[in-house]
Amino acid sequence: MAGFENFTERLASIVSARVLKLVVTFVSTPIVVRLLEPSGYGDYAVLLSVFAVFILPVSAAVTEGVQKYVGEERADEVDWQERVVAFYAIFGGVLIVGAVLVMLAFTALGGAAWLFGDAFTLYFYLLAGHVFFAQFRAIGYHAVLGFGNEKATATFDVAKKLLTMVVGIGLVLALGVGVEGMLVGHVVANLIIAIAAGALVLRTIDVTRLSLPSLRDLPLRELAAFNAMNIVLVLLVRSMAHVDVVMLRVITESSTTGFYKAALSTAEYIWIVPMALQTVLLHSSSGLWSENRTDEITDIATRITRYNLLLVILLAIGMATLVDRFVPLYFGNEYTASIVPLLVLLPGVVGFAAARPLQAIGQGSGRMRTLVLAVGGAAALNLALNALLIPTYGMIGAAAATSIGYGSMFGFLTWSAYRLGYDPLADVRAVRIGLTAALTTPVVWGVDQLVASDILALFVVPPIGLVAYLVVAVNVRAIDVDEILAIVDRAPPRIGGPIRTALAWVD
Repeated sequence: MAGFENFTERLASIVSARVLKLVVTFVSTPIVVRLLEPSGYGDYAVLLSVFAVFILPVSAAVTEGVQKYVGEERADEVDWQERVVAFYAIFGGVLIVGAVLVMLAFTALGGAAWLFGDAFTLYFYLLAGHVFFAQFRAIGYHAVLGFGNEKATATFDVAKKLLTMVVGIGLVLALGVGVEGMLVGHVVANLIIAIAAGALVLRTIDVTRLSLPSLRDLPLRELAAFNAMNIVLVLLVRSMAHVDVVMLRVITESSTTGFYKAALSTAEYIWIVPMALQTVLLHSSSGLWSENRTDEITDIATRITRYNLLLVILLAIGMATLVDRFVPLYFGNEYTASIVPLLVLLPGVVGFAAARPLQAIGQGSGRMRTLVLAVGGAAALNLALNALLIPTYGMIGAAAATSIGYGSMFGFLTWSAYRLGYDPLADVRAVRIGLTAALTTPVVWGVDQLVASDILALFVVPPIGLVAYLVVAVNVRAIDVDEILAIVDRAPPRIGGPIRTALAWVD
């Protein structure tokens, strides 16, 4: 059981992989945007959203389940890990075959062309391959996570992104196949990572000890209940991230969807660390829940919530300040239409980022009903607002609706935390965090106004803003120096030494 041993190091592996993925995404996105043009990029965004929504029921039925139960490593159960992996591999395989057949039949009967246009018939056939291999990649990936091998999954994350972009962009450039080439990139990347993850799983467990009849000795009712409720939970969460894109494409033209997707993709850069926390906390918190150590869960949850809020608010301040410089440089001048939706999205993105670790801790408890009720409230609000605002206000309405829906997630999941028996706000220091943001924002904005060059501003404003934010945060005690030092102590000396010197000056 991974637990919280070496938690910082394991989290660092995930975060470093997310940062590398960000670098790949940062470099490749403007290339993809320009190669596909707004219309093609809008269609590509819709396909990715359709993929995310379609695969949810079959993926959510296995991924978090195999990660959670492999991570528990129950000592009183013989061959526990082998049986869990075998069960989820078989179950997930059956589900994905059925799902792919449904997609192929829907496409063959003209459903894709009727819904989105004739070009989507070929797109959906390729999407079916993406769905198939993504399922097996996800099962292997989450099993490796359950073993506590975050370093390997970090490698898989980066390799998958690189393969997708290299193969996809290469095909677009070489054959001029546009969206089709990018979809083939996804298929190839998922196939290769599925093979690599499967090989690592087989090296970790001893399949020679496994017998199929022994699968009947698993607590199938417990596994089934978790799987069923997790499907609902993940469907609700993912719907919030994709329903706006799909609805916008159906109601408006593809170029509008492309502009909105650019805003959404940029705002989601804020989620790098929160998503890494969510990844590690699911299997790490399961052991504490199984031993009913709620005081420790409260202590961990409240510190993570505070650190997470401090980080994402800093990123949001920087993004809001630099957005008018960044978007035209990064996406192209025609994407200036994305600036206002991005600013509208930012408050909600901060709330959603703060909620992600709480979702994972709740999943670790296994008490999914409360979690589903909480997320269901946020998802229902998000859907209703998008349906109300998009027809009248287009992508600005989508941004406003999604921002409110995202932001409500933090409130709903805080309520669920109290119901589950822990307090994520016990030491969150909300007033001090707010004061840190209020005092730092004018400094960041003022520095931005002093720099005339857009490119220079992108390099100068962030480090100055970081220093100002850190000075204010430490001095108003939104975070203590001892807390920072506890993290720095785990860093290599060549990194930790200068940070210690800087902190002594700041304090």
